[in-house]
Amino acid sequence: DCEVEVDGGIDEGTAPLVVDAGANVLVAGSAVFGKPDRAKAIEGIRMAAAVKP
Repeated sequence: DCEVEVDGGIDEGTAPLVVDAGANVLVAGSAVFGKPDRAKAIEGIRMAAAVKP
């Protein structure tokens, strides 16, 4: 087993797509740090990643 990581462009819209493609580690930068409520941004990405596109 190995981890498949995607870094760059991860947000609520792309998270389900990369998970569906096989990624199990998502690295989000500006989608988190560019938001005033970082915890809410992280939760949004986590919820989106759990949904099949």
